[in-house]
Amino acid sequence: MSVSYRQPGVVLTDRRFTVPLDHADPTGETIELYAREAVASDKADQDLPWLVYLQGGPGGKADRFVGRPAWFGRALKEYRVLLLDQRGTGASTPASRQTLPLRGGPAEQADYLAHFRADAIVRDCEAIRPQVTGGAPWTVLGQSFGGFCTVAYLSLAPEGLSAALITGGLPSLDAHADDVYRAAYPRIERKVVAHYARYPQDVERARRIADHLLTRDVVLPNGYRLTVEAFQSLGIMLGGGEGSHRLHFLLEDAFVRTANGHELSDAFQEQAQGLLSYAGRPLYALVHEAIYGQDARPTDWSAERVRAEFPRFDAAKALAGDEPLLFTGESIHPWMFDCDPALRPLRETAELLAARTDWTPLYDPARLAANEVPAAAAVYHDDMYVDTAHALTTARAIRGLRTWVTDEFEHDGVRAGGPRVLDRLLALARDEA
Repeated sequence: MSVSYRQPGVVLTDRRFTVPLDHADPTGETIELYAREAVASDKADQDLPWLVYLQGGPGGKADRFVGRPAWFGRALKEYRVLLLDQRGTGASTPASRQTLPLRGGPAEQADYLAHFRADAIVRDCEAIRPQVTGGAPWTVLGQSFGGFCTVAYLSLAPEGLSAALITGGLPSLDAHADDVYRAAYPRIERKVVAHYARYPQDVERARRIADHLLTRDVVLPNGYRLTVEAFQSLGIMLGGGEGSHRLHFLLEDAFVRTANGHELSDAFQEQAQGLLSYAGRPLYALVHEAIYGQDARPTDWSAERVRAEFPRFDAAKALAGDEPLLFTGESIHPWMFDCDPALRPLRETAELLAARTDWTPLYDPARLAANEVPAAAAVYHDDMYVDTAHALTTARAIRGLRTWVTDEFEHDGVRAGGPRVLDRLLALARDEA
């Protein structure tokens, strides 16, 4: 039974759907999907076209908006919007350390999670679309990993789309995870260098924190073991528009003087554990590298292996000399499953996924080359999370796709840019710009 309720300027309706776990076995096991329908209050009785929003991730639930902020308010001017919790996230049969043991042991859990990639998300959308739109095609807006899903949508079921809009999410069509991270680490280093140029005082602050962690065993209040590698991973913040400033404010008050000498402050530890924990999005850690798997090659902890090719990220070597500590970015490592109490019970499951050799292609280059769906993509110049060269190569491979390449925004431009990013993409898709 659907339940409707109101926020300022918006009417919201909770929607629930049942879909196959494996779309290749439509009569087999099912899972539940949750989505929130949204329509502007003054348009609630109108027959409007639909826009489905695919959140970034993997493993991120749809935004829980209050009111009509950013792109959401712009979309509500002409669409009914469906905010979909992708399978395994939010209220859509969540996958976590608490729920996955219901599947059985690590092998059964890994087999289950192999069904949580972009192709399955696209099939979910096509399964529920007739119930939502009455069979009419809809517009998809894909942010980050949601953009990966949108490219898969154009490959697998373009007949379901009236338009495809992508922000910071054009994937390589054929790169292995190793190729992705070999391109990523130099890009991450550029972001760190830019941060230190803006906040030169942070060079010494970061080195001091790293030295402290190299010589002590620090466990945060939630049980997270804060190692120097975990501290470096806070560099993921540098991919957002305000990330450099937020990292600076985190570092500036890291220490307090105590009866036992200087220690990391409770305030720093509280913020750090909130930033580092995957309790709210464990799928991000579990299937992150699997989103790049498209053939018989295992991902095999790609980010960890490739990092060894970039010794400047070695904290101990940096501290032994006078080099600044380099933070890392959007990457998942095996040590996370030792440090994070939300991931520890899933370590063996993650190992099995990393070793998996039966990944299938997610994209269809021939179908993309013949694309007829109006499509537009915002490509953020030097995006820390998605390689610009990979994105532009893919853009050229999708017939009719129009790109807007900009350095005005970081990876979160669709949120930080208010209505402007969606305005621009709609104009491009409609040949109005």
